[in-house]
Order: sequence, then structure tokens, then C-alpha cells
Amino acid sequence: MTTHAIVISKVQAQSLLSKGRMMLTRAALAGAVGLAALLPLGVTSTAEAAQPSYVVKSDRGGYLHDRLIELNNLRRNGVRVEIRGRVCYSTCTMFLGLPHSCVDPQTTFGFHGPSRSGRRLAQAEFDYFSQVMAEHYPKPLRQWFMHTGRKRISGVHKIKGSELISMGVQACRNA
Repeated sequence: MTTHAIVISKVQAQSLLSKGRMMLTRAALAGAVGLAALLPLGVTSTAEAAQPSYVVKSDRGGYLHDRLIELNNLRRNGVRVEIRGRVCYSTCTMFLGLPHSCVDPQTTFGFHGPSRSGRRLAQAEFDYFSQVMAEHYPKPLRQWFMHTGRKRISGVHKIKGSELISMGVQACRNA
């Protein structure tokens, strides 16, 4: 199995991915046979898997708005997301709601409620953004988040990938 990838900075990838731009892989430019010529930037493809993959390494989250754009682009392009890093905190956990996502049992996921730079939101905003986040989780996790997870603003509730797998989240192959 051969993996082809484009290596660029995280900032470049997020900027281009959020704009939905496409780019030829180096393998396609070199005339590799059997690979799609166009892939979303920052996405890898294998000869055995027709579906492109995006591997999430350690990711401590970020702005909700930016993550929503990224999730929309990944969903629209049918990209499989593999969460394999040491940690996946905050908005990174929203990858779990993508239809083709999987987790490594050893990854630690960190959940907390929405805030403005660590400061509590007004109740109406808090409820609204909690619901926006929860919509990006599988059902059992969504219920836990709305009942428990979102109530923590400082720090995170830590959950191992193995526990999420027991809740029905798909495990990554070769994890």
C-alpha cells in the first residue's frame, strides 16, 4: 500500500480547505496510475481505499466558526476522518459527527461547553452554541454532552477513544 500526501503548514491547509480549493497531488502530477487527480488539500489517498482520508494528529481545538467551515468541506467532499493523535480537544471533537470518522482507542478527547475565551456566555448564547456543537456528535455522545459535558467551562472532561468506541463511535483500522 502506498500513501501519497502533500505536506504544507496547518495554517495553509486550513485556509485552503476552508475555501474549498482543490490541488493536484504530486503523485498525480508524476503520472501515478489509479489515484484520483484532484484531492482536497491536506488529504491523503491510498491505492486500496477509494475514499480520501484526513488524519487528525494532536489537535487542541479552535474557533467554532472555523471548525464548522472545515467540517462542512470535509462532509461535502466525502472525506474519511481518522482521529489518531494523542489528544483531540474542544472543537476537534466535532469531527466525531462526520459520517466516515473513526478514532484511535488511545486518543484522549477533551470536551467542554462553549465560551468566549474561557468566559461564560449569556444563557441564551450558551444554549444555542451548545446545541450547535452537540449536532456534530453521534447520538449517545450528544446526549452526554448536553447533560454533562457542556457544563464544564474551565478545563475539559477527558474521555479515551476506547470509551467512545464502546459508545458506538467507529474504531480506526490498525489502531
